[in-house]
Amino acid sequence: MATTDSSEKAASTPTLTPSIANEDTLPGFLFALAAYLMWGLLPLFLHQIGHIPALEIVAHRVVWSLPIAGAVLIIIGRTAELRAAIRKPAMLGMACVTATFVTINWLIYVYAIASGRALESALGYYINPLISVTIAALLLGERMLWQQKIAVGLAAIAVAILAYEAGGLPWISLSLACSWAFYAYFRKTLPIGPNQGFFLEVLILAVPALVYILYLESTGAGHFLNGLGNNDTWLLMFLGVATAAPLMVYANGAKLLRLSTIGIMQYIAPTMVFGIAVFIFHEPFGMLKLAAFSLIWVALAVYSLPMLLARRKAQQQ
Repeated sequence: MATTDSSEKAASTPTLTPSIANEDTLPGFLFALAAYLMWGLLPLFLHQIGHIPALEIVAHRVVWSLPIAGAVLIIIGRTAELRAAIRKPAMLGMACVTATFVTINWLIYVYAIASGRALESALGYYINPLISVTIAALLLGERMLWQQKIAVGLAAIAVAILAYEAGGLPWISLSLACSWAFYAYFRKTLPIGPNQGFFLEVLILAVPALVYILYLESTGAGHFLNGLGNNDTWLLMFLGVATAAPLMVYANGAKLLRLSTIGIMQYIAPTMVFGIAVFIFHEPFGMLKLAAFSLIWVALAVYSLPMLLARRKAQQQ
C-alpha cells in the first residue's frame, strides 16, 4: 500500500491530495485482506488485557503507535508532506477533530471487548456503512439509492429488536458506528495521505496520552511498570503494532483497489469478530439476536448489490 517518492525534488514539493486507484490490483487486495484479518483478530488480543482500564489501553495505543508510524513515513520518504501539513493551522484543527472521533471509537471498542460485549461491537461495524450513507444524505445532500433506503430501514428494525431485548438502545453498536462514520466524514476533508494523517492524529494525541500514563505510573495505578511479572508491559507495548499495522496497511491497500471492492471487503472484520464473540467468548446469542443479525445481513446484501452490479459492469467493459 505504500508509495515511495521517485526523487528528492518530489519529496520537497509534496502533493496533499492522495491518488485513488481506478482498478483492482493483487497487491491492493492482499494488503486490504491482511488489514481486515488483523482487525478481525484484534478482540483476541484485547481480551488478554481486558483487566486494564480502557482509557489506559487507548493511551498506550497512541504512544506506542507514534514511533511505528513515524518510522514508516521516514522509510517511504513522505515526511515532507507531513511537514507541510503541520504548518497549516486549519489542517491541524481538522486533525484534532478526527483524532477526537478515533479516540472515542477506540475507547468504546476496548470497553466492549473487555465487558463481554463483542457481539455489539460486531453489530456496530456491520451497520457503519449504513450510518455513513445516512450521514452523506443528511449532511452532504447525496441521493440515496432505493436499495440503500431499504437497507437502512432493515437496519433500523434490527436495532429496534435489540433495543426491545436489552430494554434500551444498543449504545455500543450505535456509538461505534456513528463515531467511525463521522471520523471518515471529517477525514475526507483532511487533504493529506493516509499514513501522514494517521501519524498526525497520534502525534496530537501523544502528549495527553503520555501525561496520563505518567500520572498512572506515579500513583501506582498503572499497569506498565507493574506488569513486568505478568506480561502486561509487553502486551501494552505491542498495542503499537496492533494499532498502527492494520491502519497503515489498509490505507495503502485502499489506494490500489476500487471503492466497491473495499466496500464489500469491509465486512470481513466484523464477521470474524462475530464468530469470535459467539464461538470463542461464548457470548449469549438467543433468537432475538439471531433475528436482528439476520436482518442486518440481509440489509448489507441489499446495500452491496449496487456495488456488485457496478463492478460486474466495469469488468465487462
